[in-house]
Amino acid sequence: MTASRRPLLIISGISEGLGASLAETFACAGYDVAGISRSDRASAEIRRRIEAQGGCYAHVPCDLAQPDSVAAALQPFAASATALVHNAHRLLIKPFEETSPGEIEEVCQTTCFGAMNAARVVLPGMVARGNGHVILTGATASIRGGANFAAFAAAKFALRGFAQSLAREYGPKGVHVAHVIVDGLIDELQTTSRFGASQSQRINADAVARTYLDLTRQDRSAWTHELDLRPCSERF
Repeated sequence: MTASRRPLLIISGISEGLGASLAETFACAGYDVAGISRSDRASAEIRRRIEAQGGCYAHVPCDLAQPDSVAAALQPFAASATALVHNAHRLLIKPFEETSPGEIEEVCQTTCFGAMNAARVVLPGMVARGNGHVILTGATASIRGGANFAAFAAAKFALRGFAQSLAREYGPKGVHVAHVIVDGLIDELQTTSRFGASQSQRINADAVARTYLDLTRQDRSAWTHELDLRPCSERF
């Protein structure tokens, strides 16, 4: 990615679905995008969608669970990052007695520690400028631990606590930290692959992306820290 005067969005855990919608929505609003993922499966399509909006895309292959790798991979973007969206997670639905310590660690490494590793790299530049946005994607499991979701809920609860701490520490320094609880299934290919065809209304990924963009446009006198998104038909 060449030097640009456009603001820069970093998406950790980028993929098709919500990640691609975020990339395209922010590109349409004038952003360049850097996407972090261990896989480049969706990178060509994401690049096409961003370039169609006049933006530039850099794909950053990286394991978010490895702090040294994240620091090295994000170093070229660290000082100029305007916003960081952390989407990476590892969903595990399994009875607790059948869940190994290694699986619990893997879920936490990707879901929560990955956010910490990425934030550690971009926050100094945001503080130096006195502005920036960090948006962490939560889930129903962020506030309600269901049966067979022990590892996932533990990781998402931890991510929510991390968001609260970051907001209190970095808000006074000009960095807007928000936690978004996505309470329901997003309508994307991986959801259908995992749960089958939709039996009820699902969350539109583009609508979620527009909400994230709105968060970055808030006046600092009225920042949202936490909000939840769900279909009108969702029980809660």
